Amino acid sequence: MARLFEPFRLKDVTLRNRVVVSPMCQYSSVNGHATDWHIVHLGSMARGGAGLVIAEATAVSPEGRISPRDAGLWEDGQIEPLRRIVAFVKEQGAVPGIQLAHAGRKASANRPWEGDDHLTPQEGAWETLAPSAKAFGDKLPQVPREMTKADIARVKGNFVAAARRALEAGYEWLELHYAHGYLAHSFYSPLSNARTDEYGGSFENRIRFLVETFEAVRDVWPERLPLTVRLSITDWVDGGITVDASIELTRRLKASGLDLLDASHGFVVPDVSKIPWGPGFLLPYAGRVRKEAGVPVAGGWFINEPEQAEAALKEGQADLIVLGHAMLDDPHWAYHAAKKLGVEQPTGVLPPPYGHWLKR
Repeated sequence: MARLFEPFRLKDVTLRNRVVVSPMCQYSSVNGHATDWHIVHLGSMARGGAGLVIAEATAVSPEGRISPRDAGLWEDGQIEPLRRIVAFVKEQGAVPGIQLAHAGRKASANRPWEGDDHLTPQEGAWETLAPSAKAFGDKLPQVPREMTKADIARVKGNFVAAARRALEAGYEWLELHYAHGYLAHSFYSPLSNARTDEYGGSFENRIRFLVETFEAVRDVWPERLPLTVRLSITDWVDGGITVDASIELTRRLKASGLDLLDASHGFVVPDVSKIPWGPGFLLPYAGRVRKEAGVPVAGGWFINEPEQAEAALKEGQADLIVLGHAMLDDPHWAYHAAKKLGVEQPTGVLPPPYGHWLKR
């Protein structure tokens, strides 16, 4: 049996295989509400055979959106459209997950295909928040307001309230977004955090927001369901986050109830020239976190071929394989991977209305 198609159990949740659909922003919500686009997008991935389908970065407050068209869970009215999506994903045999996020200083932006730059006041720009009044730069020059202690407490409460709504919507897997230069990552990285109080300076202080927010969510998220974190484990920039530091942070989060780490990287500053782009370039680092922090790890980035995913699992670099671009290109990636890896009944990966015809 190919390891990629072995079940994976975490708490009371069992994935039918180790293929995970990465949370990918669709910028297609209306006032934070999911639309038919989302049921087709996420439903097609579940129908295609993935074990876990994670909904896109979902803002915990209006100012936490990347763009005006981002998904949201800051009010109860946003729950109902998600229930329909969750039900369909589960009907296809996949586990429904969701990622909660706050964009911090990278908020208030146009959609990528509309400029990927900060909105102007005429376009409806809003005030952005960050640990420090330092702009991201490049196409995102807006200087954010440095968060007060009251702001920090409020945003932590927003994460908790959104987690409660995610549970009410039926999600069985929760991921907190601590990566890609968004709010939590900008607290963690010394490249973006210049605070001099207990939320800035030392490693202990810079991780405080992340740990406190995680613990607050852990208190309301059922122990029987996985609570995970997507973390930028390195900034790839001198003076930024290192893998060693992220291993220690992961240990701290594990002690607070972390069930799995989704290893990602970078994007806290515009300069990405030092990122060693290439097939599976992040996997060796993810493997270090898995081994040294002692937690299950989801690994991704430039994994396109089934053999590559299978090798990563067998070599202990990851427990789950997270796919983004590959899934957009081929929502039936899991089915094709099963065929390629010699799974005895590859059509069993698909729901009967497809599997019945394709096995002929």
